[in-house]
Amino acid sequence: MKSTSRLFAVVKSERFLTPGNPTGLTGLLTHPAPRSQLIYLYSSTLDKLSRLPEHSVYRQSVEAITKQRLSIIKGFKPPGYEEWAQRAKQKIQEHPNVFGKDRDPSSIFMSAQLTQEKDERDIVWDNRKEPAALEGTRTAEERRRQSGVMARAAVTPDADIVQWENEPPLEASQIAEIEDKIGAGLIEEVIQVAEGEDKLVDIIFESRSWEELDEKPPQGQWDYFSRDQHTPGTQEPPKAKN
Repeated sequence: MKSTSRLFAVVKSERFLTPGNPTGLTGLLTHPAPRSQLIYLYSSTLDKLSRLPEHSVYRQSVEAITKQRLSIIKGFKPPGYEEWAQRAKQKIQEHPNVFGKDRDPSSIFMSAQLTQEKDERDIVWDNRKEPAALEGTRTAEERRRQSGVMARAAVTPDADIVQWENEPPLEASQIAEIEDKIGAGLIEEVIQVAEGEDKLVDIIFESRSWEELDEKPPQGQWDYFSRDQHTPGTQEPPKAKN
């Protein structure tokens, strides 16, 4: 789908797209943080691909296109990015127990999601869901399991909770330029493809599809699908007239 379908989206200004607004494609809404999301997905995919052998054709092809698209995304920085990076770096230094030491702000990814309406049927006391418990007396084993569940549901100490500032958003013109350079539709469509590829790498690794087959295929099994088997050959291009 061409990026011109973005014109159907409702924007609050000409400079930024509004997260959650329609993109012009049914069921596909404007992503709140496409740059950081793609950097995370591409970095994750490249990290997973490193587990595959270098001679794997799948690794070679996916690695090439992923690196190319990652370089495009990193080449665009939103307005105010440098100031945000300085504040983020300071936050990291203030909480080394959470982020670790000497972390690059660009290597920390926060998942930005659209706020969804809550179903009142899912809301319980103090907005916490507790597992269903039987009435009556408890055996020693049941009391032990129940205490373990309550321990796991404990709230994280406030000292480990960090208020992280989201990365500034890209301008609409920057997103349009990224879409033109990648050439794979809207940036939300690019994100969907990246999400699928990130999951596919795990499947490829588990199946070990680069290894030799246990049972060798009969000779000539795939000849029918080879190039130029049913046509005499590729037609030569016409010669230019003087």
